[in-house]
Amino acid sequence: MIFRNVPRSLLRLLGALFLCAALVGAAGCGGQKPVPAAASASSGASASDAASASAPAVPGWAKGMATVRADGLPQQARDVLALIDKGGPYPYRQDGTVFGNFEKALPRQKRGYYHEYTVRTPGERDRGARRIVTGEGGEFYYTDDHYDTFKAVLR
Repeated sequence: MIFRNVPRSLLRLLGALFLCAALVGAAGCGGQKPVPAAASASSGASASDAASASAPAVPGWAKGMATVRADGLPQQARDVLALIDKGGPYPYRQDGTVFGNFEKALPRQKRGYYHEYTVRTPGERDRGARRIVTGEGGEFYYTDDHYDTFKAVLR
């Protein structure tokens, strides 16, 4: 691997920046101009068509999964996303460690592809059941039931 001696936090930051640039580039390179809502209504498009057009596109890695927008996550999870974007520091020593995906709830990848971060649960004395899991390809997943189920986080 060419990034062998690069700190993991820098790789995550670069990956997040690359993903943001790719999303911005894809949004601006469609070749079609947005149609105002009034124009789409007069062209025979239904209100449900307009609503689905405003919904965020589901990336390929999230196809077939339940999804949640980042702004729909609990505040504690949004705080963890901000820490991941900054590269830390993280409040739990286990944060940033490899997530093994032993439950096979996420797409199969090589060991070390996924990393997990604790999402604090108010009222819990331990780490609780909530986690954010990231993938090397810029994926973000959220679980609130200790890895039984995941939702793809749309950012």
